[in-house]
Amino acid sequence: MIKKGIILAGGKGTRMSPLTKAVNKQLLPIYDKPLIFYPLSILMLANIKDILIIVNKGQLHQYKKIIPDGKNLGIKISYLEQDKPRGLPDAFVIGKKFIGKENVAMILGDNFFYGQNLTSKLIKNTRLKKGARVVLHKVTKPDLFGVAKINKNNKIISIKEKPKKFLSDLAITGLYFFDNNVVKFAEKLKPSKRGEVEIVDLLNIYRLKKQLTADLIGRGGAWLDTGSIEDFYKTSAFVSAIENRQGFKIACLEEVSLNKKWISKKEIKKSIKFYGNCEYSSYLRKLIN
Repeated sequence: MIKKGIILAGGKGTRMSPLTKAVNKQLLPIYDKPLIFYPLSILMLANIKDILIIVNKGQLHQYKKIIPDGKNLGIKISYLEQDKPRGLPDAFVIGKKFIGKENVAMILGDNFFYGQNLTSKLIKNTRLKKGARVVLHKVTKPDLFGVAKINKNNKIISIKEKPKKFLSDLAITGLYFFDNNVVKFAEKLKPSKRGEVEIVDLLNIYRLKKQLTADLIGRGGAWLDTGSIEDFYKTSAFVSAIENRQGFKIACLEEVSLNKKWISKKEIKKSIKFYGNCEYSSYLRKLIN
């Protein structure tokens, strides 16, 4: 079972400047909670309780204000700083000590996932013993994403970053599951023309070894990348619509922990005190009454 997870929450967030000049994008609100709550909830739903969050240099205290160490959630959260963006695979180099001899999941800090049978899918993917697995989602504009072509066994046969010619309409989302070889493979990568190491190059190492498989988010699920202002607000509207219609919260971290019996009502009471008088606290109150 994969028991460790990394959230890569660094990056400059230039597409959302000037908003991101003073605040890290992952701390901006998606409807009623910081964006970082959403990827964190995904790892928690996958039963991953040991989590490393990689943040930009100088932004650590901002994160620790909202998510100190995970004790309040019955999990363990540690932080490491990245002095500058060096590409996604750099997360495995920075997190080498954290990963140790174990397999690891990684989610990008600006990715949003939602779906009916998402939890069971996530838990199934943590059973990965060997190789790598990526989560794919059908998109209408594949030329804007890294895409993967798969065979009938869900093995990935080719990957292309923002293809000019149609290859596939399955975009590679920001959720990955890797065996322990990911560390040594990431360390060997050479930077591309952009000056960063590329996730596609890392995935291709596994693909050439015939060890790269895919999991697909079906029609009932949603994956949204909040990289631009427009996408950011679309995601916010999506969360708002679902929460207001159905009356439950997406990515309520305390609720995930309570449902998994990682915390008791006592911790929820502490959280209510921590958040203060707000709608989120009212929701937590309802959970325990």
